[in-house]
Amino acid sequence: MTIKELLLSEIESTPDAILAETLDFIRFLKTKSTQTQPVSEVSPSAPHTTVNSTGRSLLEHLKTIGKWSGDDLEECLSLVYATRGKAKFDYENPFE
Repeated sequence: MTIKELLLSEIESTPDAILAETLDFIRFLKTKSTQTQPVSEVSPSAPHTTVNSTGRSLLEHLKTIGKWSGDDLEECLSLVYATRGKAKFDYENPFE
């Protein structure tokens, strides 16, 4: 079976909540790969490299994103609120 066939097989038995998250991840990967290299050049066994972002680099990246367009802002916000985890701080605050 090809990778596409395997993915389609998995999709058939996956709940919608996981599919929504998977769709977001696929879109992220496609956006990331067009900014760095074509998808065909990405090897599944390629080692993951860590990028050390700085405040300046993040602000520069925000300039490339553009403005929100579309009519699904409320739907996207609902998805964020439904899937985000709660912060857990189980250590003492060193600044108090």
